[in-house]
Amino acid sequence: MDRFTVSLDEELLAQFDDYIRRRGYGNRSEAVRDLLRRTLEGERLADEDAGDCVACLSYVFNHHERELARRLTEHQHAHHDLTVSTMHVHLDHETCMEVAILQGPTPDIRRFADSVISETGVRHGALSAVPVDMAGHHHHPGGHHHHPHTHVRPKT
Repeated sequence: MDRFTVSLDEELLAQFDDYIRRRGYGNRSEAVRDLLRRTLEGERLADEDAGDCVACLSYVFNHHERELARRLTEHQHAHHDLTVSTMHVHLDHETCMEVAILQGPTPDIRRFADSVISETGVRHGALSAVPVDMAGHHHHPGGHHHHPHTHVRPKT
């Protein structure tokens, strides 16, 4: 593991140390590593050659807006190949939150998420993605034939 020195003014360092305390990090290095990973993953997500990712798309909407609910369902059907699972939660009489677990080519997932988040009436839309290497279909060792499935390994 390599080490490097970072120079920070006192105010920024105090804010960083406060962040570390609030988030429960054991030390500055752990916090810096996480911040770097998050920044680099965000940059990778914006890259057209980003490869594959697994992602969580979450958003809130008013379920009484029938046209919106229909359009959101159409988005999901049009991109069913990216959707692993969706959870729908009723927050109150009018408001729902949906969380979709997505997997596939990063540019496709980003475009799908953007199309959902940009729908009029969708609020608090957020995409959190992790770059992965997706190995093809595998079978259980020992010759037992199981349903094929994909192995996904985070890149960082």
